[in-house]
Amino acid sequence: MQGETSFKLDQTQFPSKETAVVFLCLLGLVSCDNPFSWGGPTGSSEDESTNQEEVCVTDKATCGCCMMQQQIHRMKMFFNASLNELEKELVRTKNTLNSIRASRSAFSVALTNSNSLSCFGPFRDDKLITYQHVFINLGMGYNAATGVFTAPRDGVYSLALTVYSDAGSPGNSLAACASLQVNGQVVAGPKEKNQQDQEDSASIVVALHLAAEDKVSVNLPIGCFLCDDKSHYNTFTGFLLYASD
Repeated sequence: MQGETSFKLDQTQFPSKETAVVFLCLLGLVSCDNPFSWGGPTGSSEDESTNQEEVCVTDKATCGCCMMQQQIHRMKMFFNASLNELEKELVRTKNTLNSIRASRSAFSVALTNSNSLSCFGPFRDDKLITYQHVFINLGMGYNAATGVFTAPRDGVYSLALTVYSDAGSPGNSLAACASLQVNGQVVAGPKEKNQQDQEDSASIVVALHLAAEDKVSVNLPIGCFLCDDKSHYNTFTGFLLYASD
């Protein structure tokens, strides 16, 4: 008719119903149980009661949307569970690393660090040797005031002891001896006693299982004496090989 303008919509310019539903479902704006939550084209109660199985038969786009949301939900649950396990493993790894760091224990000491040779002993009674020069005391297990090493934790330890003595002149009695002991009980004892040598030395190395708080020390027996200077002929060394707790 003259004076009237006719408008014709080109439907290719607009997305299809199925595309729109999928888009809205992904945005979480539409419930998959009822994709037309605002009433839909008809708004009938019969459409609202349609179950998901019937929707998959009657509306493939809506069915695909719901399945996609379910898959995304399962992926989220799997991701969250995996993340929780990774966080727990990270905590366990950090605790193990901190435990290893805390259990590091190593010490190495010498009798003296004097410029001139001096001797320790002999004494009328057994006497614990206090090694005064400290090379290393990792973990602070060795007490230079008492000469005692205290094991920080259960484990296998390597312990080494070297003794040296100088009789002063040929023909004098030489007595380079000492005993390694744990909690007052003798474990091993290097010893060199004779009148043929002016000077001599002896060494031992042992691996022992120690409990936490066990006391390791070196005893100087009656009649024995040790001589040392900054050359460090007399040494006492120990370190943790591996913890057992």
